Amino acid sequence: MGDFIAVIKEDRLAIVTINHPPVNALNSRVLEALEKSFDELAADKGIGAVVLTGAGEKAFVAGADISEFTTLSSANGEQLSRRGQLIFQKIEDFPAPVIAAVNGFALGGGLELALACDIRVLSENARVGLPEVTLAIFPGYGGTQRLPRTIAPGKARELIFTGEMIPAAEAYRIGLADHLVAPGEALAQARKIAEKILARGPIAVRLAKEAVNRGRGLPLSEGCQIEAQLFGQLCGTEDQKEGAAAFLEKRPPVYTGK
Repeated sequence: MGDFIAVIKEDRLAIVTINHPPVNALNSRVLEALEKSFDELAADKGIGAVVLTGAGEKAFVAGADISEFTTLSSANGEQLSRRGQLIFQKIEDFPAPVIAAVNGFALGGGLELALACDIRVLSENARVGLPEVTLAIFPGYGGTQRLPRTIAPGKARELIFTGEMIPAAEAYRIGLADHLVAPGEALAQARKIAEKILARGPIAVRLAKEAVNRGRGLPLSEGCQIEAQLFGQLCGTEDQKEGAAAFLEKRPPVYTGK
């Protein structure tokens, strides 16, 4: 991953840190390193949760590297968009929950990256937005699709059409942030959430994420069919039997991921 992405594994938790000073901008090399890190983590069946953050307190990711935009054409612009979409989709589809710990600015591609995560923890000093229209483009890494699926569609349109940045408190009020914490505490809060997740049945968590992702956007009846199918898979696991037995025996469960 070079100097751009640091991955630290703490038992079943992985901490992924984007380290591209001064503002962790997403240029092509950073995106490549980010993709590689998540591909490698996906191959590690022992990982049960990931926390994604940016180095320093100034920025989570303050957008893309605009210097790479000066040579864009219709053809390579579409290619750039599809490349970013593919990488962010890998994060959304990652088999374990991914928690974004947002410190400082999360703008443009940075907010799109946070939107690809399952849970977002924002520091009170964070500022978020999709300012692409100020550069005569619009969000191309999934932002026009994920934001209206995350917050009220009208508010999503306003943020996309105006390019306005909003403070963390406003992001929390409109449902863009799931947790709002004191400056410097985003990573600690993300760890706490991850620890709760890691104490649960790992197969159940993985299939629950799959059920949510596959069912989103489908009619309720089709989503419920997916839910029932995955629920049935769980009922054939050793962990499911252990969970029921531990509850009845009034003891902590010991899950093995089988």
